[in-house]
Amino acid sequence: MSRRPYCSLMAASDAGQVALAAGCKLRILRLREGVFRSFSPRNRIYALSMPSDPKVIVTGAGVAGLSAAVQLAHAGVQVLILEARERLGGRILTRHDPATKAAVELGAEFIHGRPPEIWGLLRQHKLEAREMVGEDWCAGDGELCKCDFFPEVDEILDKLDDRAPDQSFLDFLASCCPNPRQQESKKWALGYITGFHAADPGLISIHSLVKGMRADEEIDAERAFRIPGGYELLVEWLRKELLDAGVAIQLGATIESVTWKRGSVEVNGQCGTDRFSYTAARLIVTLPLAVLQAPLDLAGAVRFSPELPAEKLGALEKLAMGKVIRATLCFRERFWDDLRARGGSESKTLADMRFLFSQDEWFPTWWTTLPEKLPIITGWAPSNRAQKLSGRAEDFVAEQAVQSLSRLLNVRKSEIEGLLESVYCHDWQSDPLSRGAYSYVKVGGNAAQQQLAAPVENSLFFAGEATDFSGHHGTVHGAIASGHRAAAEILNG
Repeated sequence: MSRRPYCSLMAASDAGQVALAAGCKLRILRLREGVFRSFSPRNRIYALSMPSDPKVIVTGAGVAGLSAAVQLAHAGVQVLILEARERLGGRILTRHDPATKAAVELGAEFIHGRPPEIWGLLRQHKLEAREMVGEDWCAGDGELCKCDFFPEVDEILDKLDDRAPDQSFLDFLASCCPNPRQQESKKWALGYITGFHAADPGLISIHSLVKGMRADEEIDAERAFRIPGGYELLVEWLRKELLDAGVAIQLGATIESVTWKRGSVEVNGQCGTDRFSYTAARLIVTLPLAVLQAPLDLAGAVRFSPELPAEKLGALEKLAMGKVIRATLCFRERFWDDLRARGGSESKTLADMRFLFSQDEWFPTWWTTLPEKLPIITGWAPSNRAQKLSGRAEDFVAEQAVQSLSRLLNVRKSEIEGLLESVYCHDWQSDPLSRGAYSYVKVGGNAAQQQLAAPVENSLFFAGEATDFSGHHGTVHGAIASGHRAAAEILNG
């Protein structure tokens, strides 16, 4: 079975315009080139009016919501998008490092394989994606050397059987592979589950893992690609399509409640100091899984009245949100290029290092920007490591990242700090509008994604990566596909 590479999921504007509302008044917002930022009044122009009778309201301007809105708008449906953030993109969050001019992703970064949802957009808009090439290295026990443990991990994963009763990966691991030779492989397999899936191995379903690996094989997901200008380029093109279709987007619109019945929805909330209330025939909910799961007394939680059906509430209990904190370190130079392997048979440098794997207590996985040789390296703290870092000051996160890199490369911390220009990180767990990185399926929850995705009374529709039930949850292309599905359900209903 194939498995996606052990890495994260998780557009330069032409000063164009899109109908955006903030402060509950419609504005035309001019986006500065290459930047989505908190918008100040001086770069807004008041004009037009809110749609008086939207047929569909979309909650959330991540790629699921934007993709759904594009499909509906192209079919002539009047759409209003409500977004709580002051930017588009959701868990796509691209920054641009002023020193290197590079796109730095704080959320989704990689294209996993050749999913048509993304490659179709790339071809349509003549955007480039570059394959991540290079060497994989491992650090530990005083050694630093090239490695390839994936065949050993695959040997473990190939024993997963969705014909047997479902169980957690941790339970599976405890009962499989008693051969002493495989104990090290089991450690790397466990690291793959906690790392790539950002999952609790005691909760994640082996049936869902098998389904995901089969789905990956269909799109060659072992290969990883990047968009040199950042994932925000896709967001920008979706924005332009919405502009052309006249779709209104209200930013800073925090939804507090949804009142619904068959054929009618009412969405209430706050935008700045103003209250808002909008009605439509249908609503597409693209809120992240953990926001839907949040108790009503937490910031960002949404009250549904009447309550969502029992089957959908049960589905929410069978899904979980993975935890990730990533730290991207930008340096004056690629100091690791001249470092040499230690403890192995080769005397090779790290100049072509793509990934660096370890069992480090804070940041066990690192990757570079290859094929672009930029002085940037990203650390990945998943699952329980992210839990320990979540809520801490960014300075503390940066400190742990630097110490981790120092340990793994055997370079003095002071030397690394002397070359360090900037650190970028985002705590998705502490972000009330995401409350985590991306979803996974718990034991016994194989039907949960489809149940969560199912429309309710032809009024409530659901999209977002957690509603993808084809095996591509946790990915940008899965989110886009879910938006297309929700739009098709409305158009064909």
